[in-house]
Amino acid sequence: MEYKTVKSEATGEFIEKRSRFLCHVKPVSTSEEAVAFINEKKSKYWDATHNVYAYILREGGIMRYSDDGEPQGTAGQPALEVLRREELYDLVVVITRYFGGIMLGAGGLVRAYARGAKEAVAAGGIALMCLCDECELTVGYAQYEQTKNLLSDMGAVVTDTGYADNVKISFYIKKSDTEKFAAALTEQTNGTAAPKVLGERFMPI
Repeated sequence: MEYKTVKSEATGEFIEKRSRFLCHVKPVSTSEEAVAFINEKKSKYWDATHNVYAYILREGGIMRYSDDGEPQGTAGQPALEVLRREELYDLVVVITRYFGGIMLGAGGLVRAYARGAKEAVAAGGIALMCLCDECELTVGYAQYEQTKNLLSDMGAVVTDTGYADNVKISFYIKKSDTEKFAAALTEQTNGTAAPKVLGERFMPI
């Protein structure tokens, strides 16, 4: 099970017929997080002509948008459509416009706000989120390098390494690869090491 979102909070910018557009994006997982980000941008850019937003959440299939004073259907909806077409989830975009004195017309607004969503997503970068097992394992120092290479070969991401009498490695790995990794580790260490699954969560791979 996989889905796409943005890697990080980011801001892009462009000028269209003297109107300045600031394009903000942030990964979120709840409506509360999305609304907090929207309110933060509205507060920061209180003097802007419009602060248009759109967001999509996986949980409950929630999709929301606002034209924030632009003609109906010319701002928030085009931004939302960009997110839908790209099949992005768990993110919010806010497109701030400072009017430059030249009317863009309905078609121009649609294109500008769609571009704003694209610029925001490009600035944040796209991450593929996969359902992963969070694991830990302990190996002897003689097995550490081989184990580290195996983790890398299997696409696992090491999050912490502790050095004591043995080496304790914390990592996450795609859920679909956990059994394959466990079998390979058992063979490599002659059955002396096995991963312990602590939980599961969506993580970027």
